[in-house]
Amino acid sequence: MKKKFLMVFIVIVVVMTFFTPSYAKNTVEFPEEDSTELQYQDMIMLFLGSHIDQAISDHYSFYLKKDPIVYPYQIEVKKVKRINEFREFHFVIILEVTPVVGPHITVGKDKLIFEVSPTIPGKVKLLKFEHLETHELPPVWMHLLKKKPSL
Repeated sequence: MKKKFLMVFIVIVVVMTFFTPSYAKNTVEFPEEDSTELQYQDMIMLFLGSHIDQAISDHYSFYLKKDPIVYPYQIEVKKVKRINEFREFHFVIILEVTPVVGPHITVGKDKLIFEVSPTIPGKVKLLKFEHLETHELPPVWMHLLKKKPSL
């Protein structure tokens, strides 16, 4: 009797494992090896991390009860542009970020445009925040919603 119960239990667990829908998305492509460009991008993320977190928190606080997190590997540097002339220390940096809640459940995709210059107080200024995509939360995480974001 115990063996039959154990077999039935194992079959149920296996069936549930393969047929339960997953809401995890592989939205990040990881580089195969390190490069100078990747090192520079990672340094930019360290410098801009708190500014990115603040922009994300400000936007999603209207929609979510909990602030999403943006991991450095979920930030893509789209463009870095030097303003004015060669060797001027004034830049515009365009990023795409994918904030997550809980166990890496994506809530959207956003574009952030920062201006970085020694003449700016704090040296960083958010020029533009653009919400690009809204990702549906799985039913178990719907309790985090205040209201549904719109594009």
